Formats: sequence, structure tokens, C-alpha cells
Amino acid sequence: MKEMDDARVPAKPVTTRARFSPRDAWFIVVVAAVVGLDQLIKWVIRNNLPVGDVWPGDWPVKIVHFTNSGAAFGIFQSAGPLLVVTSVIGMAAILIYLFNPEFAHPVMRAGLALMLGGAIGNLIDRVYAGEVVDFIKFPYFPAFNVADSCITIGVLLLIWGMLMQSQPDSGDAP
Repeated sequence: MKEMDDARVPAKPVTTRARFSPRDAWFIVVVAAVVGLDQLIKWVIRNNLPVGDVWPGDWPVKIVHFTNSGAAFGIFQSAGPLLVVTSVIGMAAILIYLFNPEFAHPVMRAGLALMLGGAIGNLIDRVYAGEVVDFIKFPYFPAFNVADSCITIGVLLLIWGMLMQSQPDSGDAP
């Protein structure tokens, strides 16, 4: 009779909801590393290179000390409060996607981690200084920083992961 009762107990439903587990600690490590590296380099630039200075002068890629009160490529100058609000909304969206099963692929999660770290790094500058320090300058391209780079790489990883996930398995083809 005991066997009969066990057979009638419904199996525990399988959940497809992504959950943050200890094995996902790498996500926090990546976010912290991006924020730490970004803030460390910005601190070095602020304390060792006057605003507007360039080093070295004869290389194509330069270390500069520019400040930007706007968004990427200098748009929305002096829109600090708006950019703080949009940054917070963007970070909330990243956290929502982190727990979405559609974004559980490690490449997509790595992209989300880089994007979140970059957003936090630039948000720290906006809140405390009202502007972001940019210090990497390529010819014919606006200056940028580690946070900007991580956001860009994160978006590319997210797109790549989405494309990888949407590809049908080669074993499914007739």
C-alpha cells in the first residue's frame, strides 16, 4: 500500500526560473572587478594628470584627462540627474534579466555582469563628481573609460549569447 501512495504523489514541478546560487558568485566578482578597476584608474588619472593633459604626446593611443557631464560621445551634456535616473533604471533592468531564464547562458550572464559593473562605475562618478572621467583616446574617436568599454563589450556578449541561444542544434537537422 505504501508503494501505491508514493506513486500518486505528484512529482515536484521543475522550475525554469533562473536563480542566483553560490556557483554564480563569479557574476559578483566580475561586477566588483570592473567597478574596482574603473575607479582605481580614474583615481590615478584625477590625481596625476591635470584636466586636459595628454600622455604620451607622440603615440596614436593616448591617456588623457577629460571629463564628461553627458552621456556617450558627449550627448546630453549637463543632464546629470536624468543620467543618474536612467543609470539606475538600466541597472534594475540588468538585475531583472539576470534572473530571467532566457538569459541564463553564461555568455549572456557575463555580458550582463560587464554592463552592470560599467554602469555602477560611471554612476559613482556622476553621483560624487557630477561628471565622468574619460581617459582613453584613440585618433578620430571620443575619449572613453574602463566602464564604457565594459558596457560595450557586455552588450556585444549579450547579443552574441542571444544569437548562440537562438541557433538550432545541428543534431536537430534532418
